[in-house]
Amino acid sequence: MNNDRIIAFVMAGGQGARLQPLTSARSKPSVPFGSRYRIVDFVLSNLVNSQIQTIYLLVQYKSQSLIEHVRKAWTISPLLQSQFVTVVPPQMRSGDHWFQGTADAVHQNINLIEEHRPDLVVVFGADHIYRMDIRQMVDFHKDRQADVTIAALPVPLRDASSFGVIAANAQGQISAFEEKPAHPTPLATDPAQAYASMGNYVFNTDVLLQALRETQEAGETDFGHHVLPRLLQTHRLFAYDFATNIIPGIKDYEDRVYWRDVGNIDAYFDAHKDVLGAQPTFDMFNPEWPVFSSSYQGPVARIQGGEIRNSLLGSATVIHEGTRITNSIIRRETVIEDDVVLENCIVMDYVRVSRGAHLRNVIVDRHNLIEAGERIGFDAEKDRQRYTVTPGGVTVIPAGRVSYFARDIRGTGRGGYGE
Repeated sequence: MNNDRIIAFVMAGGQGARLQPLTSARSKPSVPFGSRYRIVDFVLSNLVNSQIQTIYLLVQYKSQSLIEHVRKAWTISPLLQSQFVTVVPPQMRSGDHWFQGTADAVHQNINLIEEHRPDLVVVFGADHIYRMDIRQMVDFHKDRQADVTIAALPVPLRDASSFGVIAANAQGQISAFEEKPAHPTPLATDPAQAYASMGNYVFNTDVLLQALRETQEAGETDFGHHVLPRLLQTHRLFAYDFATNIIPGIKDYEDRVYWRDVGNIDAYFDAHKDVLGAQPTFDMFNPEWPVFSSSYQGPVARIQGGEIRNSLLGSATVIHEGTRITNSIIRRETVIEDDVVLENCIVMDYVRVSRGAHLRNVIVDRHNLIEAGERIGFDAEKDRQRYTVTPGGVTVIPAGRVSYFARDIRGTGRGGYGE
């Protein structure tokens, strides 16, 4: 693979309506995850770790937060012209409209493919939490002499009706696509499972260019609904089994086939549980396959007292006396004052939780002040009058406007090292 010229298009324009209010001012790929990452960091890290470093990030909705994150966190090499992550908004080369679908987004940037003249083009989404060595998918693509390869996740047959299903033979060659079928086709090698499309593709460049032109002429816009079914009639399409992907450094206690769609608040909240614990399902510490993100320059967390169990603390966080923090993730430049209790919470950057507040099953977005003595997460009806409460019982406090971190430390109202 090292001799192949490969460029990547990352679909990062997702509106993320089901993640409201976390997406009220940012796109879905820009939503924070864990103690220091954004959702987009996972696909970008997979590409870079796989030695695919010519990356175009196609953005659309509420993109400024994502643009700023990429500018500060994803400068690969200013010296090597083929190593970059570049943000590309809609160029409107083919008409006065934004991206109308995944295929239209790539077609609007077809000039970038023609300029680079790569052997292969990979098209990946930016909405999921996972690790993947894309080199192995490319090797599979070449070994099968495929025109297009689609990453496929084996899922229990009883759950497959919620996905776009791929029907394939034992060698992986695709025979049909089934959109949320009532009776999904099982795997040729395991009748209890079916292939769910992950929305990640490897294309031979000449095949992709021809398909994009034909699709544009037909007024079609999407890979899954239009391009791939058309290509299936004339080309060799294969499903790559994600369960065969081997990542170095994975611990025995981890879920080796970890892939999470954090498409709604409850799924997003539950995925955070997977990074906690002495033996997390998804261990963020893996020097052999790191997840890259911002090179934040703030100091380490400061703990003055209290009781902290099974939790992660971001940089420059201050924990005061008498606090009790359990099963929670606290991001950077956050102050937790005396006698605060946090249970099963996600507290994002530049938040101040004042003395005596008690929060349970709460997500607090950036730039918020939680008043002294507040109780949130105990009365769903009361919380619903002020905030969003999910079907799973998670209360979400939307982003505020001011950081309350540094008032008693540096005499300002702004995060001192903020991104």
